[in-house]
Amino acid sequence: MFDFQLLGTDGAARAGVYRTPHGEIETPVFMPVGTQATVKAVSPRDLRDLDASIVLANTYHLYLRPGDELIAEQGGLHAFMGWDGPILTDSGGFQVFSLAERRQVDADGVTFRSHLDGSEHRFTPEVSIGIQENLGADVIVCFDECAPADDYDYNVEAMDRTHAWAERCKEAKTRDDQALFGIIQGGVYPDLRRESARFLTGLGFDGYAIGGLSVGETKVQMHETLEIVTPILPADQPRYLMGVGTPRDLVECVARGVDMFDCVLPTRTARTGAALTRLGRINMRNAQYAEDPRPIEPGCDCYACANFSRAYVRHLATRNEILGHQLLSIHNLHLMVTIARELREAVLAGRFPAYREAFWAARRAAKSDQ
Repeated sequence: MFDFQLLGTDGAARAGVYRTPHGEIETPVFMPVGTQATVKAVSPRDLRDLDASIVLANTYHLYLRPGDELIAEQGGLHAFMGWDGPILTDSGGFQVFSLAERRQVDADGVTFRSHLDGSEHRFTPEVSIGIQENLGADVIVCFDECAPADDYDYNVEAMDRTHAWAERCKEAKTRDDQALFGIIQGGVYPDLRRESARFLTGLGFDGYAIGGLSVGETKVQMHETLEIVTPILPADQPRYLMGVGTPRDLVECVARGVDMFDCVLPTRTARTGAALTRLGRINMRNAQYAEDPRPIEPGCDCYACANFSRAYVRHLATRNEILGHQLLSIHNLHLMVTIARELREAVLAGRFPAYREAFWAARRAAKSDQ
């Protein structure tokens, strides 16, 4: 039911196609985040129109409400949210560990209190897999522990737990129509990252996620970590960088061998009135756009840019109108999906270095650091 075919490389950059029970995913790919079984302010129809091929949903949040068993009774996530394309669910690990004072970790799993009502719950590798099997996503991931990037001793402990839990996740999985990705941890420490990548590839998963990045480390540290990890991973399986996704991240991380990305930033910034562009982020609430007849980003063919002016979008943003959230979300996601597609085309044409240089040259000319 699952097959990843590598179609071309240009340096470390890759282009491929990942076949799943709900359709093909051309890589590199950006995955819009639908935490609560919905991409905020964007309908499934909008997602199809902007050529999104896969969305992500959140195990922790859907477990708490409306409940994974209810979703299973409704036919699984695809039927529940009206999306017939591929879906990936995370394990809930990052959300659980971000609860800080609300959770307690042991060798078997994590006991935590809900951020909603304080009720007590427990996640183990088996529980996480069971929830994800109820949700019915095409791609599920192992339960892991995401540690602070700058604490070596804690990263050793978290990595060891992540490895033990990965073995249990693989044993607990029962559905053949779901692919299971292992998650590589180890902070920004080269020895731990190498150990984690080698251990998990030794177990043999359907793909590999790189976790524990974009959690406070520098861009240089992120890039150095990817340069350590991706050469260890099998060339014939997909590589997923978790929680990373700005235009410059896509360009630089594809250059280091990553295939799949997700991030809440495009829709989260949209709800603050910000637009992502190739040249950087712009605040659409600024007064300078009050009479600007141009689209959000000249040259963009998304629904928002094809039909509305900056002046109108600013009007919506300053009044906190829902349509403003929708239009900015559509534009921001369209940009990310489009850049991923362009990166793919550049790899297949053997012109990835030229694309990368042109991307950065335009930003340097605009003096953008965002």
